[in-house]
Amino acid sequence: MANVEKSESGPTAVLERLRRAIDGHDLGALAACFESDYHSEFPVHPDRTFRGHEQMRKNWTQIFGAVPDIKAALLRCASEGDTVWAEWEWTGTRADGAPFAIRGTTIQGVRNGLISWVRLYMEPVQEGGGGADEGVRQSLAGR
Repeated sequence: MANVEKSESGPTAVLERLRRAIDGHDLGALAACFESDYHSEFPVHPDRTFRGHEQMRKNWTQIFGAVPDIKAALLRCASEGDTVWAEWEWTGTRADGAPFAIRGTTIQGVRNGLISWVRLYMEPVQEGGGGADEGVRQSLAGR
């Protein structure tokens, strides 16, 4: 993990608390990382946008149930003012035995040691996708 500050209330420190809550499957500790009315936005999936703890708790309850051994790796992070950028990898084994891997980036706004908004660019890892050329062809075809 890079550039994580020592203060427990700084913009990047909240990400370490978030990582520990995910690794510990601690829904209460996870909620404690966010302001009660925080705004969660998925720019590439706008219909997933929500506000507040209720939907966050529903989402993570499903994730913890579906991936009982989920672990979060905070690969890199950096902050400027009250905004923090992070690169994540979430891995584990789904309840059906299949591997689980999501990677991507999040951008958070932090006030008083709590996340007030987040933009998530997290996606499942695709294995065996046919390389760069095939990836471009699929993107252009809308897949």
